[in-house]
Amino acid sequence: MANDLILLGEQLTKEAIDSPTPCVETCQDLVKALTKEQMTISLLQTTRIGLTVGKAVKAFKRHKRTDGEAWSSVLESSETLVKSWKAVAATAAADDKKSNKKAAAATLNNTATGPPTTVAEYRARLTKYNKDLYKDPPILPPRILSIDSTNYGEPKRDKNTGLLNFVSGKDEAVKRLLQDFHPNRTPEEVLRAGAFGGTYFRAIHSGVTNMLYKPDEVLADSVHLTWIKGLNAKTMLTSLKYQPAVNKFGVKCGGSLGMWESSGWITEIDPYGWFQWYCRFYQGRRCEDDARQISRWSKSAGPKGRFRSQLCNKILAANTKCDDTKISPVIRQTMLHWGLEITKDVLEKHRKRVGK
Repeated sequence: MANDLILLGEQLTKEAIDSPTPCVETCQDLVKALTKEQMTISLLQTTRIGLTVGKAVKAFKRHKRTDGEAWSSVLESSETLVKSWKAVAATAAADDKKSNKKAAAATLNNTATGPPTTVAEYRARLTKYNKDLYKDPPILPPRILSIDSTNYGEPKRDKNTGLLNFVSGKDEAVKRLLQDFHPNRTPEEVLRAGAFGGTYFRAIHSGVTNMLYKPDEVLADSVHLTWIKGLNAKTMLTSLKYQPAVNKFGVKCGGSLGMWESSGWITEIDPYGWFQWYCRFYQGRRCEDDARQISRWSKSAGPKGRFRSQLCNKILAANTKCDDTKISPVIRQTMLHWGLEITKDVLEKHRKRVGK
């Protein structure tokens, strides 16, 4: 049936729209043939015949103005046809809306945990927890299938540059990516410096896992407790309110958890995001998500990363020191969240790379 509609559409285009001397009888026959077809929303979407007939209606109106009333009958038939197809589309849209409402209602009452299996289910979860929908419809989260049972230990630090050097697991792709993956701030240093407005390990409802996470449990499972010893947790780690003054550079930066979740960046094994992954990777965990997370770091804070390059270029243009905090404090705070600060070594490598 779809092929028949496509063929009729091509014939109608040739005769009614493209022809300088269209035949009214032929156009009428083609419209009658289309009227006999049993239309569905699937056929409308697949064949795009509705658009073709819509263009034909405009052509028929032109022909009526120039050639007279002979075109009245075919114009009326085609307009009636378009009206009936719009009704088919409206009915289908209403049915879809009902289905989506049912799916949303089912999700609201669904306490099952684990990653969502459909976009409708995911959207309903995010809406249920009042998350920001940066992408709507949201992008389903990556599925992480495995965690390496071996612990590979903490990275070694270059005494001269402060860069961290990590051991790869069994994934060869990760081994290659680690050649450029060298943060120079440990998770402890990031937290003690002041980051994420003091909110990173707050209580959250995860749209990815459909679970509530409590700060004490998440901290115990994500960081060495020595990393946060002596810190005021309510101010620097688990605050429900973002506090720019907590941050090292005194500014606000970054997006909401809803933004990250709806963008498809958050996985079931690290429901808090990249920094939680970094804390665990730093401690020696290796998993199937490592390559993706390292690639994200590289695009932002790697040797050619956009934030790192922007900040280094601004420092060089101002002809100032690498730690001049007047230069782009927002980018500096963003970079800290990625585990990197601009040092003399980092700046010099950038200078050589860009030839400044």
